[in-house]
This record gives sequence, structure tokens and C-alpha cells, in this order.
Amino acid sequence: MAPQHPAQLDLLDWQPPEASVRFPEEQVRAATFAARLSRAVSVALGECGIPREEIAARMSAYLGETVSPAMLDAYASQARADHKISVPRFLALLHATKDRRLLELLAEPMGWAVIERQHLPAITKEAIREKREEMRQQLRRLDRLSRTGGGL
Repeated sequence: MAPQHPAQLDLLDWQPPEASVRFPEEQVRAATFAARLSRAVSVALGECGIPREEIAARMSAYLGETVSPAMLDAYASQARADHKISVPRFLALLHATKDRRLLELLAEPMGWAVIERQHLPAITKEAIREKREEMRQQLRRLDRLSRTGGGL
């Protein structure tokens, strides 16, 4: 067999993307949602590979107001219950870190998942297929009932 070109991808090495990107439970386990959110902010800040000064600068530019590294420290601290992150600042943090797990943390309790918009058509098609099958089953039941003279 000829050697593989370095730029050629190996089909067997491909892995499907995760359906949902989440924080591992042990990283964000807490007694309250506010504490859970603080832990998630802390993990996101620690794992994004960007210095807090740069994250604060990006958030400040996004918001048009000053966000300091000390504010980020307060948002990441469970002990600072008086410093909960606001929605606009949370969006700025998402913008600065690009950590989708933060948004997933908010969606998960509702039974939702954060996905890339490009996947919406495929999901919609599957939902329509499921509904179509459900309607086919209802029609078969109604056909059986009408043949036997039974009621609903």
C-alpha cells in the first residue's frame, strides 16, 4: 500500500462531534444554581487559555463599559454572592471566551441543548419525520377502528 500523504485525512480517525458540549458535573457541582454558575465561570476562565486581563478587555470592548479582572474574579467566586454576573456581562464573557459550555449550562435545566445553527435543518427534518410516523400510526389505528365499527 502506498504511503499516505501527510495532508490526507484518515477516515477511521474521524470522530463525530459531541451532541452537546457540557462542563463535567464534578467541575460545576454546587448546592445552588448561582454557585453552579460561579463555578462554571471559574472553569471557563481557567481553561480558555486567555489571560483574565485580556478577557476583561474583550468584555469591556464588547459592552462599551469597563470590566476589570477583579470583577471576573468576583463572578468566579462562590463566596462573593453579592457579585452575580448579569446577562449582558454573561454574553460578553461568552463572546470573549467562546466557551459554549456556559450557554449549555443555562439551557440544560430546561431540557434544551445548544447546537450550531447549521444543524437546525437536519433536526427539523428529523422532527417532521417523527411527526409523520406518529400520524401514520394514528391513521392505521383509525383505519382499524373504522373497519371494525369501533369508536374512539
